[in-house]
Amino acid sequence: MSGKGRPRSFDRDEALRQAMLLFWQKGYDGASLAELTAAMGINSPSLYAAFGCKEALFREAVDLYSATEGIDIWGAFNRPGSVKQAVADFLRASARAFSEPGDPRGCLIVLGALNASETNREVFNDLSARRLAGARQLEERLKAAAEEGELPAAADPAGLAAFIIAVQQGMSVQARDGVGREALLAVADGAMAAWDAMTGRSPAA
Repeated sequence: MSGKGRPRSFDRDEALRQAMLLFWQKGYDGASLAELTAAMGINSPSLYAAFGCKEALFREAVDLYSATEGIDIWGAFNRPGSVKQAVADFLRASARAFSEPGDPRGCLIVLGALNASETNREVFNDLSARRLAGARQLEERLKAAAEEGELPAAADPAGLAAFIIAVQQGMSVQARDGVGREALLAVADGAMAAWDAMTGRSPAA
């Protein structure tokens, strides 16, 4: 007995990865449907049948980015060790990921839709929510470190999180502008040089 409908003649996972790479390179607005279908190796009806619409495809692409490209970055906070080491690993992993040879430069979640318009408002809101969620995750990690005595009582977890995220997102923009890996790593290390001042800890502590 034949199954209902016609089987897809393409690898959905690979098509999604190609869409992710194009969105990563050009952003939501910059990637046209024609470019997407060409990159994915499918036609428009197949794209709509498999993914629903461009916005839904973009959301899936960002989910894939988070689950693959972002795992080394945010995984820094799941490994054993001090919160200071976790933040250092987070920033250095970001510097490496944003400058990986062969990949688009920078971060899809930071650069995918920097400005809201009538055509991308939901996409912009989704990316903004993802960025804010990451900042909250970092702030919660810092709050936990403060409660456990790993950070001084004078430390401001919210302010420290905002600083770290600003450095990371700035590196994404710099990477897109062509700044090299060594320079990005130097930015990460420079940010960590301010750790004691930002946390209110004596350098000798």
